[in-house]
Amino acid sequence: MSEAVVTSEDSSGKAFAGLRVLSLESRRAAEMAKLIEKHGGEAHVSPSMREELVDDDRPAIEFAHRLVGGEIDAVILLTGVGVKMFIDQVERHVGRQRLLDSLSDIPTLARGPKPVAVMRELGLKPTLRAPAPNTWREVLATIDTQLPVANQTIGLQEYGETNPSLIAGLEARGARVDRLQVYRWALPDDTAPLEANARRLAEGEADVVMLTSANQLNNLMVVAERLGIENAVHEGFRNAVVVSIGPTTSERLRAMELPVDIESSGAMGKMVADAAAGSHAILERKKGLRQLLGGEPATLVVGGKRVPPLFQENSTDHSRGRLADDTRLQVLRDAVAGQPWADSDFLRACRREPVSRTPVWLMRQAGRYMPEYRAVRAQHSFLDLCKNPALCSEVMCTAVDYLGVDAAIIFSDLLPILEPMGLELEFAPGDGPVIHNPVREAEDVERVIDLTSVDALWFVVETVRKTRADLPSHLPLIGFAGAPFTLASYVIEGGGSRNYLHTRTLMQRDEGAWRELMQRFARSAALYLNAQIAAGAQAVQVFDSWVGCLGPGDYRRYVLPYTQELIDALDPSAVVIHFAAGNPELLPLASEAGGDVIGVDWRTDLAPAWDRLGPNVAVQGNLDPMTLLAPQATIEQRAGDLLKSVANRPGHVFNLGHGIVPQTPPENARALVDFVHEWAP
Repeated sequence: MSEAVVTSEDSSGKAFAGLRVLSLESRRAAEMAKLIEKHGGEAHVSPSMREELVDDDRPAIEFAHRLVGGEIDAVILLTGVGVKMFIDQVERHVGRQRLLDSLSDIPTLARGPKPVAVMRELGLKPTLRAPAPNTWREVLATIDTQLPVANQTIGLQEYGETNPSLIAGLEARGARVDRLQVYRWALPDDTAPLEANARRLAEGEADVVMLTSANQLNNLMVVAERLGIENAVHEGFRNAVVVSIGPTTSERLRAMELPVDIESSGAMGKMVADAAAGSHAILERKKGLRQLLGGEPATLVVGGKRVPPLFQENSTDHSRGRLADDTRLQVLRDAVAGQPWADSDFLRACRREPVSRTPVWLMRQAGRYMPEYRAVRAQHSFLDLCKNPALCSEVMCTAVDYLGVDAAIIFSDLLPILEPMGLELEFAPGDGPVIHNPVREAEDVERVIDLTSVDALWFVVETVRKTRADLPSHLPLIGFAGAPFTLASYVIEGGGSRNYLHTRTLMQRDEGAWRELMQRFARSAALYLNAQIAAGAQAVQVFDSWVGCLGPGDYRRYVLPYTQELIDALDPSAVVIHFAAGNPELLPLASEAGGDVIGVDWRTDLAPAWDRLGPNVAVQGNLDPMTLLAPQATIEQRAGDLLKSVANRPGHVFNLGHGIVPQTPPENARALVDFVHEWAP
C-alpha cells in the first residue's frame, strides 16, 4: 500500500519544487532525469547495475537439453534480457529452431511486458502472462487459476539473482523447480555516478531516493561499503523520502531496515509523478517526527541488541525493573508534575493514591457499538482508518465525550506494527486480520524485520499527538501495543486461532528460533511504545490478549523473559498497564513480568486476584463485557458488587474484563460510567 500523501503543487505546477532527487536508474537514465526535471526536481541519476553473463554456461546448456528432451513441463520467464541471453548462449549447442519449437510446445508464463516483447521477436507467444505489477505474487496467482503445477517440472528463468519466495511458492504447490540463471547483476562499468549518489546520501544532500529494482539497492550498498560510508548512507535513507517501484523492491528495502515511504505500482512516469506529489508532505512528517522524538538519546540493550528508548528529559533511570517501589511511584509523580492531568483520578489510581471517585475507562470504548463510529467505517476500511490520525482522534474524542470516562486510549490496532516488520497484513471483511506470509518454520524468523525507527508507523505517533491535542487537557491519554507473545501468535498462526497449534509447535520445537522471534518483537514494541510516550501518552497498555492459552510453566519459560524485556525498556515516566488475558493462574507471573497496573479479565473475581498480586501494583478491571447487554438494573448491581469487593483499596481502575462487544447499547456503556462515578460505599 502506498503511503504517499498527495499535496498541492507549488505555483509553477512543479511539485518537487527544487527537491534533490536521486534515482538509481540503469538503462533509461536520460529519460528519468528529464522526468524528474519536468516535475521541478534537481535530478541526480546514476546507472547502478548491468547484466553480466555467468562464468559457467554448462548449467544453461544442460537446461536446454532437458527442455528439448521433454523433461520440462512448463517454463516461467521472468526477464526479457534473460530470455535473449539464454537463446544466444545455448543455440549453437542444441539448435535455435529446435529450442524455439520446444518452448512453443509447452506452456509458458511471461512476467510482464519485457519477456513478452523478446518472445515476440523470436516468433513466440506466451501461453500466459502475469498481470501488473508483475511481481512473483502475480506469477503465483496466475498459476493458481490457470496453470496446475503439482507433480510438474517447472523451468524458472531467473532474474540476476534467485527469488526464494517464488521458489518456495512453487514448491508449496507441488512443483519441481528447475532453475535457469544465465546472468547476474554486476556494478556498472563506470561506478563514479553511483559513488557520487552514495556520498550525497551519506552527507544528507538527498531529499528523495527512487529505486526501480531491488538490485539497484544491493549495488548502492556495495559501493557504500567500499567507500566506508555504509552507516551514513543508511541514515540518509531514513531522512529522505524513499520511493519504491513495487513490492519486491519494498521487501528488499525493509529487509535492510530501510523505510518505504511511497510504493508506486506503475511505470516510470507514474513513479516520478507519485513521488513529486507526495514528497514535501512526507519530508515535513519526518522532520516533525525527529523533532517530536528528540533524535537519538541514550540506548538500552534489550535481548542483546541496542534499542533507542526515546526517554523524556525528566527520566531518571533507564530501567524501571531496577527501581524500588517508592522510587518508582516518585518517578511517576515527578513525570507529570505541573501538567493538567497530574492529579487526575486515573493517574492517582495508577500510583495507588486516594481518589475523589473510582476512575473508569473502557477497552474498545470507540468501536462498532457506536453509531458515529459505524458512520465513519462506512466511508473507510479499518486499516485506512488506522492510518488517518485526524479520524482516529475524532472517533476517540467522540467516544470520550459521550461516555464521560476518565482516560482516553488512542484509536489504533495491535497489528499495524507488523507491516514494517515484513509481514503482509490484511483486514479481510468478516474474517478479521490475515497474515499472508506467516512464520511457520525456524528459518522464517529471519523474514521478521527488527524495527530500528518508527518512520513507517508515523500515523500512530501522529494519532497520539493529535488525540493529545484534541482531548480535554485534564484527561490522560493511553497508548498501546501488543505483547511479544500475542504478536508472535498472530504472525505464526496467520490470523485468529482456537488452539494455537502452530505457535506452540514452533515454541517447543525450536526454542532458539522462538527466542529470536520474541526478542525482535520485544525490541520493536519497546521502540514503538516509547515513541508513543514521547508523542504525548501518559500511560501505555501492553496487550497480551492470547497468552491465556498457556499454562504457568510455559508462560514462565517462553513468555515472561521477553515481556519483562519489553516493559523494562519503556520510559519510566509513563504508567504501564499490563493486561494478560485468558488464564487467571498467570496473574502473579504477569505481575513479575512487570507493570504498574495489572489488568484482570472477567474470568476471576477481582478481590482475590488482587490479593494474589500483592500490594505493590494497582489493578484494572474487570466487569464481564457481556454484562452491558443486560438491563441497566443488572449492570448497576454487578458493578456495585465488584466495587464493594474492592473495599476502597487504593489503586483500582474500573474497566471491563475485555473490550466492549459490538452489540452493546451505547446508553448502557454510558450508564455504567455514570454509576461507577456516582457509587459510594
